[in-house]
Amino acid sequence: MNVYTTDKIRNVALLGHGGSGKTTLVEAMAYLSGITTRMGKISDGNTLSDYDKEETKRLFSVNTSVVPIIWEDTKINVLDTPGYFGFVGEVEEAVSVADAAIIVVSGKNGIEVGTQKAWDICEKYKIPRMVFVTEMDDDNASFRQVVSDLEEMYGKRIAPFHLPIRENEKFVGYVNVVAQTGNRWDDKGKVVETEIPDYSKANLDLCRETLMEAVAETSEEFMDRYFAGEEFSEFEIRSALRTNVVDGSIVPVSMGSSTLVQGVYTLLDDILKYLPSPEKRPCKGVNMKTNEAFDGDYDIAKPKSAYIFKTIADPFIGKYSLIKVNSGVLKTDDVLFNSEKNMDDKIGKIYVMRANKPIEVKELHAGDIGALAKLTKVSTGDTLSTKAAPVIYGKTQISIPYTYMRYKAKKKGDEDKISQALQKLMQEDLTLKTENDSANGQTLIYGIGDQHLEVVVSKLAERYKVEIELSRPKIAFRETIRKKSDVEYKYKKQSGGHGQYGHVKMTFEPSGDLETTYTFEQQVVGGAVPKNYFPAVEKGLQESVLKGPMAAYPVVGVKAVLYDGSYHPVDSSEMAFKMATIQAFKKGMMEASPVLLEPIATMKVVVPDKFTGDVMGDLNKRRGRVLGMNPAETGKTEIAADVPYMEIYGYMTDLRSMTGGSGLFSYEFARYEQAPSDIQEKEIAARANKLENGEE
Repeated sequence: MNVYTTDKIRNVALLGHGGSGKTTLVEAMAYLSGITTRMGKISDGNTLSDYDKEETKRLFSVNTSVVPIIWEDTKINVLDTPGYFGFVGEVEEAVSVADAAIIVVSGKNGIEVGTQKAWDICEKYKIPRMVFVTEMDDDNASFRQVVSDLEEMYGKRIAPFHLPIRENEKFVGYVNVVAQTGNRWDDKGKVVETEIPDYSKANLDLCRETLMEAVAETSEEFMDRYFAGEEFSEFEIRSALRTNVVDGSIVPVSMGSSTLVQGVYTLLDDILKYLPSPEKRPCKGVNMKTNEAFDGDYDIAKPKSAYIFKTIADPFIGKYSLIKVNSGVLKTDDVLFNSEKNMDDKIGKIYVMRANKPIEVKELHAGDIGALAKLTKVSTGDTLSTKAAPVIYGKTQISIPYTYMRYKAKKKGDEDKISQALQKLMQEDLTLKTENDSANGQTLIYGIGDQHLEVVVSKLAERYKVEIELSRPKIAFRETIRKKSDVEYKYKKQSGGHGQYGHVKMTFEPSGDLETTYTFEQQVVGGAVPKNYFPAVEKGLQESVLKGPMAAYPVVGVKAVLYDGSYHPVDSSEMAFKMATIQAFKKGMMEASPVLLEPIATMKVVVPDKFTGDVMGDLNKRRGRVLGMNPAETGKTEIAADVPYMEIYGYMTDLRSMTGGSGLFSYEFARYEQAPSDIQEKEIAARANKLENGEE
């Protein structure tokens, strides 16, 4: 592949709801540009960008893939992103390096939740965008309805650049609003000029007037000419519209059919005409040597630097670090410095990825997207630069996973293999996390949603030949006491020779500090228990608080005082006093009004205003206490509530069901509170049942 200079590069993310036609659009682009000789189909599992076995099996995108499309003399790095919410981390990685976006909308299904999320992420990253309406060959597609809904949501920024021409209810061409020409496709798929239908003329005038107002607002000279009734040339209109598109004040809307490759040629032209090259975008980091700002700004004259925005760690194709060059020119065998890891890396060969196919190139100019192989110690979010100008760029903000499950190996002995496989998956997927919950004897896996975790399980089996089973996680209850107890226990055994003797008298009471497991004091007078046995007593306490006597949960907030006891000069030992303490603890806890404490989370739920009633009702059913409501972004409300952890299980699925996929939630641990009596009884009964069945 040729080397492209910064001005001849476009980095464009395809965003939109799952199933809106992003991957099919990539196929049409690849076919038109000559990369492929025939278009692949999602249903056949042979598309360029959906190469992962999970994608071909499930018929939707799971990963972001990069497909460079060469159009005229420009390289368009198309980042095909997943549309389903469980894979939002992939979208965030793609948008962090895109300089523009195309929001793909199905003309048949119209504006969906994924469309709105795509718009929101473009707003967050402040990137210019276009809307491309697909499936216009479908009888039920309505371009007018899509435009009307977009205008209702986003106002005057929405600007149709094309209008559909239909004959006998078939999509046969389009009206170019800028050029004021009619175009239709002939039998060979070529565009030929045609008359503008009468039914389009009124709409054309309205759309044209909107565009002319936008053009006029780009300069005082244009404004004066507009009010004087002068016409602008097509070149002036396109130049002014490019300014509007780049600053986000206009969002062009065009259309086509990806399966028939209609409207895609025009879309590729419009990407070149209206969307910015990287040189028009700022890019700021920090020079770690001088501690000053470093403006990379995709300038080839600046010291070379690159940001690793994604990692592919596939056992079949190897490890590739996907990079965007933020400054300078990267060349084969350059030695780059990683400030975060404080190490040099010889980058070896440089590649451009065409989905999963690496293509070797000699160099990458600032603004281009490529890949480096076999950099074993680098990870997503790292910056590579020169040692003379060591730079670090801000890391991409990746969504935090809140859905979690307990997981176990299906086969004994696979635990190490599973751990290694999960480490590799976590290199690729920053929204995947594991945790060893030793207090409750379980391992946890966190993801964005149930579908995300389901895909992870499938990847483990397919790629790494290890199987795990997911189950409902054990909630991290705690045990404590509400009253004071005074107990004694004498541990005495005689079996020939030395016996065992340890005798303790202790009090147990609430310490008032639920953050600390226990506090220990000794108030022994007159050497009833020698000092050298005090550590043994504390060891007994340390063991006892790991599993309380009620339901085997860790104990918190207990104050233990050793105030008396007795010993035997021959038979007493550390072991005897430790065992006496363990038994005294059990007895003392049960006599001091023991209770179960459950963890409480402070949850924030952001939903469109129309769903607030349903969500609040559901939170009440989950024993939640609504703390308040605050306005969020336009048309949305943030509901804050305290919710028990055991009621959060499955919430992501229920929230999406209630809100049509538009609701989001986050939570963090707040405190422990006494569990209701019915919950306590169930947990104690479950514990007794496990003991009976020998599971503990």
